Amino acid sequence: MQEYKTTGQQQAEPVPTATSRFDPRRIYTILVLAPLVYGVIRYLPPFAFSSIVVLAGGLALFEFYRMYFGGRSHPLLIGIGLTGFAALILGTYRPDILVPTLLATLIGIISVPLLSRVSLEESLRDSAVTLFGVLYLGLTLSTLSMTRLLPQGVWLIFFLLLVTWASDTGAYYVGTLYGRHRLAPTISPKKTVEGLVGGLIGAIIVAYAARWWFLPEMSSLDCLILAILLTITGLWGDLTESAMKRSVGMKDSGGILPGHGGMLDRLDSLLFTAPVFYYYVTMVSRLRVIE
Repeated sequence: MQEYKTTGQQQAEPVPTATSRFDPRRIYTILVLAPLVYGVIRYLPPFAFSSIVVLAGGLALFEFYRMYFGGRSHPLLIGIGLTGFAALILGTYRPDILVPTLLATLIGIISVPLLSRVSLEESLRDSAVTLFGVLYLGLTLSTLSMTRLLPQGVWLIFFLLLVTWASDTGAYYVGTLYGRHRLAPTISPKKTVEGLVGGLIGAIIVAYAARWWFLPEMSSLDCLILAILLTITGLWGDLTESAMKRSVGMKDSGGILPGHGGMLDRLDSLLFTAPVFYYYVTMVSRLRVIE
């Protein structure tokens, strides 16, 4: 971590600051949630995992709506948005009802301004935010359900979650200990180049460990490519959510996960890594991974 000073025409130079203290609650939260998630993925049918995705994603979507709506109450819009989100996730099991449900969601959202007492401009803006939230979380997290339904879905989900987590964790701790050069100071001042390198190293190590441990069908080249892709897209997802929070003056999307902030804060990287992973596995390394 560092601050930047400018004097006259001189360029900004990094000024080291005190290292942030570790928050032990991050570890406690992981120790509680990790066994639960493992048990659902490993021992229960795919629908149980999708139900967890609906629950976690629904909480994240609610935080997203609260972030943008502020103190304004929109129970009808939020209810329609959550319904549309759940339809996108569970639609992987019933593709025949997916399109009709989404059409009903769309019609419902754009019809709310007709019933609202607020100004038409504000009501239409709120409807657009509602629809964006459904697509932002629904389209991305639905690829988790799609991945779980693949022939080796259990192990592919573990690979995705472990590599994404390793990248996030490596970036957090390396950035906290050694971060000196800011990566995106206007969006997320705590992100550093050193943290990005730490995240990439962590992702590569865990990707190869996962291949050796439970996914030998994954080629060495795929491990390297996926580690790089998941690190970059995970960072992009994190920065995207940070930009949204900064636009409304919020630090965390919520406080449901001690040490991690809100559910949206916890899922922000996965929103981008999940679709990239699914389409890489099914379109690029199909024969080597899911044969």
